[in-house]
Amino acid sequence: MTGGRTNRRNRRPGGTTLRILIAGTGNLFLRDDAFGTEVVRRLAAGGLPPHVRAVDYGIRGTHLAFDLLDGWDALVLVDALPDTGEPGALRVLEVGTDDLGTDDLGPGGLPDAHGMDPGSVLAGLGALGGRLPRTVVVGCQVADVTEGIGLSAPVADAVDRAVTTVRALLRSMVVGTG
Repeated sequence: MTGGRTNRRNRRPGGTTLRILIAGTGNLFLRDDAFGTEVVRRLAAGGLPPHVRAVDYGIRGTHLAFDLLDGWDALVLVDALPDTGEPGALRVLEVGTDDLGTDDLGPGGLPDAHGMDPGSVLAGLGALGGRLPRTVVVGCQVADVTEGIGLSAPVADAVDRAVTTVRALLRSMVVGTG
């Protein structure tokens, strides 16, 4: 959105604006796991268009699940990734229902309220009566998820790059995808 006008690419058929949720997840007491929280904090401080909502969900997967029931057109999930790559490296992944496992779901395909990590939340959304919107994950490879507050140097360096990546994603989201 620039100059008070909505970009035509960010509109649904019929003229209403796409609603986009940016969800930051992670535990701020486990150092690099707080990556998503920090990215969302910076995005919100920098101002976002009115059709975009940025929320720090932290470890509150239940809240993310219920917010996703509000019928968002797209979800950008910002989170720390397991330490399988170079610390501070960003990955952008589009996620669909076929990508989600059901291993962490309880009886009836419902998420376990005590273990609602982002994957479980997304996998269990259908059982809650919702649908998975177009979902893009912006993740950062972690260096340190031990107890403590504060991001490691490589992950802290990745925060501004992630903010830029999310803003580029917002500009590129178009009608008819997802």
